[in-house]
Amino acid sequence: MAVLIEAIHVKRRTLFEFENTPFSCLDSEISTPTARGGQTLVRLKMRNLLTNAVFEKTFKAQDKFKEPDLMFVSASYLYSDGDGSHFLDQESFETLTLTPDMMGDALELLLSGTIVQLQKYNGNPIGLQLPMFVELDIAYTEPGVRDSSSGNATKMARLETGLEIRVPLFIKEGEKIKISTENREFAGRV
Repeated sequence: MAVLIEAIHVKRRTLFEFENTPFSCLDSEISTPTARGGQTLVRLKMRNLLTNAVFEKTFKAQDKFKEPDLMFVSASYLYSDGDGSHFLDQESFETLTLTPDMMGDALELLLSGTIVQLQKYNGNPIGLQLPMFVELDIAYTEPGVRDSSSGNATKMARLETGLEIRVPLFIKEGEKIKISTENREFAGRV
């Protein structure tokens, strides 16, 4: 029997199934009525994992959701073409393809061979989870010029994938740096 999750227990990052579609909770807000006999309501901000659409919906506290048939598989990024982005499942060695909609802007952080976690729903790939940090080379950046007015001066740098981020002045072209995949910011030298 499938595990059921009550709406009142759905918190941020909880995965649940609603109307035969997997969702991820982005935010939850519980409103308790002041009148006796009033219904406790839960307002969920949720993301459809198949379409990436985000919306809010209100549920009764005792409404129940099934746990979705989601699994993560380790896969390495191979290449992208007109059909989508292709990954090699590290266990079964089958090639899995994600459409550009499923990829979003993740290609800005991927090099061939990067290991990611592919998300599968009912056996079909629906998205990916990047590692916390990726290591990329600086393809181009201006030489650092000291500015006495600021202690945390930064400059623009273009990475080998084409992504542009701000880096400290001491970073030079050709260096390998660590980038946070969550906020796409400089996280340190390698």
